[in-house]
Amino acid sequence: MKITGIEIKHYLLPLDPPFKAAWDPEPRKKFASTVVYVHTDEGITGVGSGDLMMGFEGHEHLFIGQDPFAIERHSQVIQNIDFHYGRCWPLDLALWDLMGKATGQPVYKLLGGRSNKLLAYASTGEMVTPDVRAERAISFVEQGFKAMKIRFHHKDVKDDIKVVEAVRKAVGDKLEIMVDANQGWKMPWDVERTWDLKMAYQVAKELEQLNVFWLEEPLPSHQFEMMAKLRDMVGIRIAGGEMNRNWHDFREMNKSNSLDVYQPDVALSGGITQTKKIAELVQGSGGWFSPHTWTNGVGLLANLHLAAAISHCPYLEFPYDPPAWSNDRRDYIQKHSLMIDAEGYLVAPEKPGLGIELDEEALRKYEVNHFYVGESNPISILKNVFAF
Repeated sequence: MKITGIEIKHYLLPLDPPFKAAWDPEPRKKFASTVVYVHTDEGITGVGSGDLMMGFEGHEHLFIGQDPFAIERHSQVIQNIDFHYGRCWPLDLALWDLMGKATGQPVYKLLGGRSNKLLAYASTGEMVTPDVRAERAISFVEQGFKAMKIRFHHKDVKDDIKVVEAVRKAVGDKLEIMVDANQGWKMPWDVERTWDLKMAYQVAKELEQLNVFWLEEPLPSHQFEMMAKLRDMVGIRIAGGEMNRNWHDFREMNKSNSLDVYQPDVALSGGITQTKKIAELVQGSGGWFSPHTWTNGVGLLANLHLAAAISHCPYLEFPYDPPAWSNDRRDYIQKHSLMIDAEGYLVAPEKPGLGIELDEEALRKYEVNHFYVGESNPISILKNVFAF
């Protein structure tokens, strides 16, 4: 089997009403998805999705004509592109999907098959009043969720803590509560001061009293030693790493014992190939691997396959904050939206590959540009690129 072509398509879903993401002062009026297709001479096509594939154009020849199963070789090339340009890891996901289809196996089995499911925590994205967040938390309990995550980003952190207090009062011990401080990275225009160690410590001690399961990204993502100090100072678990894009970042975090929970996203940093190595490294040192999954339903599926196959962490992130961030919005390019089962588990599909079923009607409706290079048709059309 040989790779004969790589196709990249971009899709854009209008959001009305807009999604008011906690980490962005501007309401999101559109949601972009990038899909990568890897075609072969045997008629099997792998599909992946995630980041925008910026910088990939001009490197197609490094893959065309190659055996798709040479995944370590391909991962190294993608890592080289990452160093010089952008994060092209959706290509790695498409290759794993292709390998699963070619062997007739779901990807989680190719990766180790420890399990095919994980308990999902409802990962919220908006800042809302304490009463509204408490109401939504009660709804999560009724839907079968066993855990949820609350985002911080008020100007006064005391207002954030009030939200956690309201949720804890409303649900008691029926839900584990995670908190995302959103201090690890910034949007391009964000020049506000981030928390320092003392602020992170004070917040962590408050959250300990509310029995919060973990505190995510309380410090900038490069402050490995400060995170280790914070971890030693408090009893609450410290999580992070969702936007650290290199393997050596996680090597240094692991060496410093920076985190209890490591959260690299296969669609953004390392693909399945490199992220599996990170997960094995940190778990071998006693940490948990629970990936970030906020891309779209395809990225969520890819992270599920890896986490179910090898993770010891009891929970997987499930981006979900209806009505503003619904399953239908997140999964608009897919034929079927993902949802937990009655017991609160997100279950990996048993179909070969990642189990992706794209909605062809939605793809035709929302496509905004197209980029394709193959053995006999080396053309590219790239009009506009949209970031979520």
